[in-house]
Amino acid sequence: MNHLPPSGASQQPGQDLWQQPGAQAAGNTAWEREVLERLVLATVNEQRAARRWRIFWRLLWMGLFGAAIWFFGKEGATTTVSGPHTAVVEIKGEIASGADASAEFVNAAMRSALEDSGSKALVLLINSPGGSPVQAGMINDEILRLKALHQKPVYAVVEETCASAAYYIAAAADEIYVDKASLVGSIGVLLDGFGFTGTMEKLGVERRLLTAGANKGMLDPFSPMSPEQREHAQEMLDTIHQQFITVVQQGRGKRLHATADTFSGLFWTGEQAVAMGLADQLGSLDSVARDIVQAEDIIDYTRRDNVAERLAKRFGAALGEGAVQAGKSWGVSLR
Repeated sequence: MNHLPPSGASQQPGQDLWQQPGAQAAGNTAWEREVLERLVLATVNEQRAARRWRIFWRLLWMGLFGAAIWFFGKEGATTTVSGPHTAVVEIKGEIASGADASAEFVNAAMRSALEDSGSKALVLLINSPGGSPVQAGMINDEILRLKALHQKPVYAVVEETCASAAYYIAAAADEIYVDKASLVGSIGVLLDGFGFTGTMEKLGVERRLLTAGANKGMLDPFSPMSPEQREHAQEMLDTIHQQFITVVQQGRGKRLHATADTFSGLFWTGEQAVAMGLADQLGSLDSVARDIVQAEDIIDYTRRDNVAERLAKRFGAALGEGAVQAGKSWGVSLR
């Protein structure tokens, strides 16, 4: 029996008349699936390649960061040389615990400098407005100990400023050299803060401070200070001031031409300081190394934080910044 195509339909050459529409749809679906699989596979491969590159760059940056820590970490290391040289330790910025000009760093640097057999003398290069009397006292004591131990001279060379705690340190040196325009002196002690008691009353704000101990809140800025508390604080400042005066008198000896203003907290130019006996001569680091020490090669032994230590301290500071600032707001300082 012959099967003819329906009326109105024409047979195309090579056309399978027995093929059903469902079979054609299945073929199209298989082709689309294959294309989609290829696209997905290409996308996955591209993501894998991108991930590999990200890992590569991360490892590269980590390696560079580690190399930077190693390289800059060497900046705190001292250099030991066999030839004669002038050793230098910088005391710059605020003299405080945790700072570059702390007793921890300065004392360690001074020990390394004077233990080196090639160092002929130690120069303390000072540019500081002052800071903690405790840190300054620790450095002063260590200078005296190291001078006696190593029998090497220690000189102080002042750049812009040598005031308060910085001069407390310089007084232990064998000689002090200044620039004619340097600022020198400020031999005094201060305890600073703020009082807001009147402002609180005007604003109608009540301060609720609970303490165990009648004087525990004596430095609270929102509470009044009694005459007895003020007298106690003044006695403490006078004691520290007298310690400062004694250190200067012992360090300068007969060279000091003391007047009523010498220990009043005033400061003077380098030229005036020489005339008053607070300093010895005008000079610089180079001139002292060349003319006094007679060892022109200068080796810097200054101890500084390396990169890793700075990051660690910043992280720790971020955690306790509020507590630190609260403690420093009423700290005794020589500045």
